[in-house]
Amino acid sequence: MTQHDADADEDDFPEWADRVKANVAFEVRRRRKEMGWSAQDLADQCERLGHPIPRNVIANMESGRRANLPLVDVMVLAAALETYPVCLIFPVGYVEQTQELPFQDLVPTWDALRRFTGEQEVPMRSAGLVPAFERHASLVRTALAALEEEERAGFAARTATGRAQQDEAERKQREYANQAISAKYTLRYLRRDLRDEGATPPDLPPALGDVDAPEPDTDTTSEDRL
Repeated sequence: MTQHDADADEDDFPEWADRVKANVAFEVRRRRKEMGWSAQDLADQCERLGHPIPRNVIANMESGRRANLPLVDVMVLAAALETYPVCLIFPVGYVEQTQELPFQDLVPTWDALRRFTGEQEVPMRSAGLVPAFERHASLVRTALAALEEEERAGFAARTATGRAQQDEAERKQREYANQAISAKYTLRYLRRDLRDEGATPPDLPPALGDVDAPEPDTDTTSEDRL
């Protein structure tokens, strides 16, 4: 498949849907050959993943004879080829330009991919809860790293051979403990906000099991709680 020529006549450009299918077909074939697989090998792997795509369907897709391309097929083909679905739709580095929506001009494939994944913001579009989940993941990493460093500093304090060394280790232990507490505090309120939005927050690792406040015991009477 050759790179798209931005100076070509617009009448020579395929329809948007055909372009998307051509991108996927090209990248599936390229990736399959890179892995040294036949179309049957790919079909077998799709079947092992639980969503069979027959060899002739794959062959028709790669040759442009397949009329439609279901999203579920793209998802399974990507998993079978050990890549991401977005990399099949926008083959960065192999297709120079692509079309994001019907009737739009060609744009660099890299820019299209970044907008598709939300890495490049688009005015008037909502990213939903993705930013909140990204923030959640960042806070989890921060809290876990702080807890790990706190433990190391504590060990250093216990095994210090001099007073100055012990004081420095204890100072670092307090510093990391405060970082962990701050991250966990922010996580608790972020998770509360997600629940208020009607969303389910991501699972927490065991080390952060104290982030969520305990659920109130509805079976306990007021007198018992006092």
